[in-house]
Amino acid sequence: MTISEMQFHAGRRTFLKGTAGAFAALMASGCATRAAMGTAAAGAYGPLVEDPAGLLDLPRGFTYRAVSRLGDAMDDGFTVPDYGDGMGCFDLGNGQLALVRNHELRPHQDGGGVQGPAYDTVARSLVPLPGGTTTIVLDAETLAVVKQYRSLAGTIRNCAGGITPWGSWLTCEENTDRANGRINKDHGYVFEVPADAPGLVEPVPIKPMGRFNHEAACVDPVTGIVYMTEDRDDGVVYRYVPKVPGKLLEGGRLQAMVLPAGTGDVRNWNGTAIAVGGALAVNWVDLEDPESPEDDLRKQAAAKGATVFARGEGLHMGEDELYFCCTSGGAAKLGQIFRLVPGRGGADRLELFFESSSVEQFNYGDNLCVAPGGSLVVCEDQYTDMVDNHLRWISPLGEASVLGRLRIQTELAGACFSPDGRTLFVNAFSPTTTLAIRGPWIG
Repeated sequence: MTISEMQFHAGRRTFLKGTAGAFAALMASGCATRAAMGTAAAGAYGPLVEDPAGLLDLPRGFTYRAVSRLGDAMDDGFTVPDYGDGMGCFDLGNGQLALVRNHELRPHQDGGGVQGPAYDTVARSLVPLPGGTTTIVLDAETLAVVKQYRSLAGTIRNCAGGITPWGSWLTCEENTDRANGRINKDHGYVFEVPADAPGLVEPVPIKPMGRFNHEAACVDPVTGIVYMTEDRDDGVVYRYVPKVPGKLLEGGRLQAMVLPAGTGDVRNWNGTAIAVGGALAVNWVDLEDPESPEDDLRKQAAAKGATVFARGEGLHMGEDELYFCCTSGGAAKLGQIFRLVPGRGGADRLELFFESSSVEQFNYGDNLCVAPGGSLVVCEDQYTDMVDNHLRWISPLGEASVLGRLRIQTELAGACFSPDGRTLFVNAFSPTTTLAIRGPWIG
């Protein structure tokens, strides 16, 4: 076993220790044969209690605190930027946690004064593009902020991403702009940020992972394969098979998901091609041009038989399965959740785990994560009706209920649990407000 392999497997053991408990209940629940699918439930935690501060309503027994806000002074001299999106939580040891948080900022927006190493800059200046990540180090018990700082700069629209078994955050650009005089480099890549990086990392795009409208990523801790979603109405689901697990920059194969011929359009916009609970065998097709200078990677994939999905967004990996949201999928175009079981030497299997049929179930599900006991927490992301966005709770039986209601008009994003399962962290997108929620989680 090489040194890199030993590092990967050590990281995998740590990753599985933190997730196995949550997923054990989900595996034991028998999702593939559940009796109730996509129904509205009364609520695992009961009705919401109105927040006197007018920010986030939660069930009785739950509390939240804001650990980071837009404009807060950070320890590196910069300030917390806006548009907090995808986020991952890591155990740093010594009683400390790290949150690595995306900022989905465009070139003309404020990056909180960031300076230093950056992937790209504004025109020919030395001013970094404002997108990237911040890292918040917390006391694991009290949730007090130990320090916070910029950890990646010079990117565009860092939307979602995913944690790795070796202790880093994969941050994804939801943008495919090319060098045009206003920016100096092509964009649309994945970058890696170690959770314990003490400041701005040297930004290196992982180009073999593809240039497209990235949304989220997650790593199968057994194989090291990285799965990725694409936020477009005709996006596909990708996977990256690295040459060396845990060493993503050393190259690998980029592939797209292919479902059996005759399956039909799994977006279910024009009839039901796949029913809730229905499962299909999965194949993968190689893509030869991951750099995609014409931003047509999904079209290359579709020409090879790849299946299209409706705005693939949040993606979360467990020990033996992963889940991803399709924001506008389903007959009602309110959202779908798919469950993918990696074959790990055999055929992968895809199941439509949930499809929303009403706004009471969920309305435009985006980021998601697994809760203690195996349920899913889904962040809503809709602005169409000027109504509140919610945290939705989807049980292992596919029953949907409300976990929280955001009282300001912005989306919820970045939901993730601390490794011990005690704390749910989530972002209010704008103005950036990172919340820590504790309560009587079902476990």
